[in-house]
Amino acid sequence: MAPVKYVEARASPMRLTSDSHDLAPRPRLNRLWVPAVTGAALWLIFELDRRTGSAPVQHLYYLPIILTSLRMGPGIGVIVSIIAIVLYHIANLARFTTEYTDTDVVQTALFFFVGIVTAKLAADGRRLRTLAATDDLTGLHNLRSFEARLAVIVRDSRLSGTPMAMLVLDVDRLKVLNDAYGHLAGAEAVRLVGHTLATCLPADAVACRYGGDEFAVAIPRCAEPRARAIAEELRHSIHALEPVLAGVRFPVRTLSISVGLACVDEVPRWQPADGDARTGETLFAAADEALYVAKKRGRNRVSALV
Repeated sequence: MAPVKYVEARASPMRLTSDSHDLAPRPRLNRLWVPAVTGAALWLIFELDRRTGSAPVQHLYYLPIILTSLRMGPGIGVIVSIIAIVLYHIANLARFTTEYTDTDVVQTALFFFVGIVTAKLAADGRRLRTLAATDDLTGLHNLRSFEARLAVIVRDSRLSGTPMAMLVLDVDRLKVLNDAYGHLAGAEAVRLVGHTLATCLPADAVACRYGGDEFAVAIPRCAEPRARAIAEELRHSIHALEPVLAGVRFPVRTLSISVGLACVDEVPRWQPADGDARTGETLFAAADEALYVAKKRGRNRVSALV
């Protein structure tokens, strides 16, 4: 890790930005292979069904329906269900001209049912995973999700030889606000800071609330000048708010944050198996130390370890 030193920055308030980004975890799926596998499977099953007319073979239509419903959502799952129904009828057209049994009706209905139910279960699973990784108050990542994302960011930084940055921040004088206006006002202040983080941070940053009013942010491919600019923009944006907390409208500059910043120019390419986790912990500790300095020197400022 590169040597570190303290620097400070203060500036006047700026206008709150309005661009937001999605903080929910996104599945890393290469969806190009799903249509190819689905098409090949449907054609193979159709040929087997046409030649055998066997019920066990016909049940194989469920496999591509389930695959697309899981990977591509209910809409595509229903389309594949319709394709499977059409292929099923074409493969058994000769038999259907003389008889169409209740079993065929049930089979057709099941194609739809399996696709819809599978897609619903997959959507519920994704929703539960998102909830398990999300802080209830702010909508940011929770600590466990952040630690997992941080390990990935450190690994990518090590493999690509690019810098990364860590911000640690908290809300100034939150206890005073709690004592004067109640803990609901304090909670809403913390929520507002979290929402502002989501608005101001770049799309590739990962933010979490790891304590009552304490936040951590990991920013990949980010050297000290850009990290400091991001921290300052965030600090200014918070200070420029005119918050409504617990039904009370407060003036501009009621809220402020102190930010600790630490950067690493290059993660050692060769290190032990747990080296990425240790690098993340070291960077967090350095940013937390810088936050302590920002608090000690008057709050509402950025202190950086670079």
